[in-house]
Amino acid sequence: MRRIAFVLISAAAAVVMTATSALADSPHFISADNSIDTSTGALVTSFKDAGLGTGTSSIAITLSATASATYQCYNKAGNKPQGVPKSFGPTAIATPPTPFPVRHGQTTGSLSLGPLGPGSFSCPSGQILFLDGVTYSNTVVADATGNSANSMPDPISATLHIRV
Repeated sequence: MRRIAFVLISAAAAVVMTATSALADSPHFISADNSIDTSTGALVTSFKDAGLGTGTSSIAITLSATASATYQCYNKAGNKPQGVPKSFGPTAIATPPTPFPVRHGQTTGSLSLGPLGPGSFSCPSGQILFLDGVTYSNTVVADATGNSANSMPDPISATLHIRV
């Protein structure tokens, strides 16, 4: 009888401890910070996601945004010829789910997105195409639990001069 009681009490304790640890998991983003890589024009979002539980070894994270880009032709002397720059967007873009390792119930990392390409836009002979500006808005980082956060600052823009 004592043996049965011990087994029942042990089983009940295991259930209670498992339920307690499951309830302790509370996924949330502690930070989500945007920047623009001035060498590529890409949006870079660095994040910290916590409350993922100690039994989780990795979690998929995605980044989404609305992007716009401006391209301009320049002559060989570096001057803008007459005409207006070509703008693309706003267009919704997103990264595929990317796994990040989880340690002690949290993960940190960065994801990059964009910029929008020039499509079929090209410069006439003797001119060179440059990416002159990007804007990203509605930036959201999300994990596989359904937890998400708006990344800041939002919107974020940069004036660039990157040869394409």
